[in-house]
Amino acid sequence: MPPEGILWSVAGEIRSVLALPAALAMQVAHPAVGAGVDRYSVFRTDPWGRGERSLRSVQLWVYGGERAAAEGRRLRALHEGIRGVDAHGRPYRALDPPVYAWVHATGFPVYRHAQRYLGRRPFTRAEERQLYAEWLRVGRLLGIDDRDMPQTVDDFWPYYRRVLREELEPTAVARELVAVNRSVPPPGHGPSVVRRALRVVWPVLLPSFARFRAFLTVGLMPADAREAIGLRWSAGQERRLRLFGLFVRIVVPLLPERLQYLPLARQARHRARARDGSGPEPG
Repeated sequence: MPPEGILWSVAGEIRSVLALPAALAMQVAHPAVGAGVDRYSVFRTDPWGRGERSLRSVQLWVYGGERAAAEGRRLRALHEGIRGVDAHGRPYRALDPPVYAWVHATGFPVYRHAQRYLGRRPFTRAEERQLYAEWLRVGRLLGIDDRDMPQTVDDFWPYYRRVLREELEPTAVARELVAVNRSVPPPGHGPSVVRRALRVVWPVLLPSFARFRAFLTVGLMPADAREAIGLRWSAGQERRLRLFGLFVRIVVPLLPERLQYLPLARQARHRARARDGSGPEPG
């Protein structure tokens, strides 16, 4: 993606991490995706590692340059053998074009929705069109044929609403991802002293972490997707999400670049500044 693109600006910020679970929950609410994740994913045994790998993959699509196409080929090869029967007894393949396209498509409405809470301001219509065009470019890197994705943002919404209406449901995995009583192991990465400390305090931290994770997963999901999946969202929760979004909008821009951006994004920003001679940004 070019440095002047919208994805370049938003995909590498730590704010993007907050919206990732909402997109994942929308993906697994599709019965084929939910069945594949239930059978093949390590999200239960290694949620932190899976999340880290997913984040790195997204960063490569946007900031990886020549590595972006290689990452797309790697993902297709990884999903080639994922197939089986969903909860309704219907056969599925992860690379079936409608299924694979839906997994990618979820990113656009989630970015758009999260921006209203976490960004400086909502996207304008022109920015939404640009963001969608960039998301289509990413899809081509992943091997998604133009025939399988609407080619304009105006055509996207009827497609999106049809999938919500006809395909999505509260699958077992979708319910699990928003459950507040889900067991999650402590993070297994980072300095050993931190890992040891977390193992000790994790039983105390886990209930609050689980509630916060579920809160963000449901809240940063578009309202019509929540309704399609059967997720509840109250006026009180909406007020708390708006307050949290205000906090994020104030604090994140004040952070130094090394904390505000994920590593691949930060490196790409440094390279772009070196090319245009602007030098390092303060901060």
